[in-house]
Amino acid sequence: MDLGFRQDHILTFYLPITNDRFAHPEQINTFYRQLMDKIGALPGITSVSASTGMPIIGTNFGMPFNLSGQAVDPSSRPGAGFNMVTPEYFRTFGIRMLQGRALTEQDVAGSVHVAVVNETFLKKYLSKVDPLTQRVVVEQLIPGVTKLGPPIEWQIVGVYGDVHNGGVRREGFPEIDVPFWQSPWPSAGFAVRTFGDPSGMTKSIAAVVHTLDPELPLDQVKTMDQLVHESLASDRFSTVLFASFAGLALLLAAIGIYGVMSFAVAQRTHEIGLRIALGAGPRQVLRLVIGEGMLLALIGLVMGLGGTYFVGRVMKTVLYQVNAIDPAAISAVTAVLLLSALLACYIPARRATQVDPMVTLRDE
Repeated sequence: MDLGFRQDHILTFYLPITNDRFAHPEQINTFYRQLMDKIGALPGITSVSASTGMPIIGTNFGMPFNLSGQAVDPSSRPGAGFNMVTPEYFRTFGIRMLQGRALTEQDVAGSVHVAVVNETFLKKYLSKVDPLTQRVVVEQLIPGVTKLGPPIEWQIVGVYGDVHNGGVRREGFPEIDVPFWQSPWPSAGFAVRTFGDPSGMTKSIAAVVHTLDPELPLDQVKTMDQLVHESLASDRFSTVLFASFAGLALLLAAIGIYGVMSFAVAQRTHEIGLRIALGAGPRQVLRLVIGEGMLLALIGLVMGLGGTYFVGRVMKTVLYQVNAIDPAAISAVTAVLLLSALLACYIPARRATQVDPMVTLRDE
């Protein structure tokens, strides 16, 4: 499915920098600019960005906001994901701009505070107005200070397509992205787009980081493909679990039908032998035994399909963009069950065609 960004050839990592390392915001910007310039100069790297959050992982900050000029109760202000990003962020992840412009290197401290919002924010809060004429009011985040700073009016200059945050399943929550240079934060994550295998750039990037701080390690080094893969771990576990239960149930059902039909054939050996003695051919015997077995299977199948509706309602919380009552899936399951039942009936039916009528009548 479309996650809203390109996940290929991206290496991500974090720098575990404490809030008290930098005394002033300018020092944060200087450090990250130097580091990004050095990383971007490495052979094989096409772009590099720093941000407080990123796709799949999440924004890390959630902030209350209001639109400029609106009188709102501070306790009832809506919230949105809040992300501080460098200009290369959207290019690195291949995020599409739908309106306006992306953030640029001109959006620095001292210039007009600007922001870009995602498509969900637009639909939820700005659907009836031109978003590029609006300003969103969000309090300033100050490193090392738990209390929010003064409110800042961020001029909306662009709208970008939704990306999946907080995992593959999480999509469509409002998000505000502001320039990292206008709202710097000590600890940030990096995303590096490469020509080749992104994992192969880890040592080179670590060496660059150590030129600025020999004691600063790379933390949570993973490719974006790995992050997407890990975000689906619980879904894969559920899939394996349900598939195992389903396979076991199918096996037990087939064994049950086979056992019942084998018992029925054993109980009716004399009748089958008599029918063969009176001229019944193998096809007629097969039709008789398989017909009775499939009748039982059809009755069970109808009863099971009746319960599908109730099971489907429970399964809705597990499924993603799939209807629990899916005609194609139910038809496929029905076909598998009928084929399994047919095979389970065929073996005892085949054995019934080999009954020796003389031995059966003599034993009687």
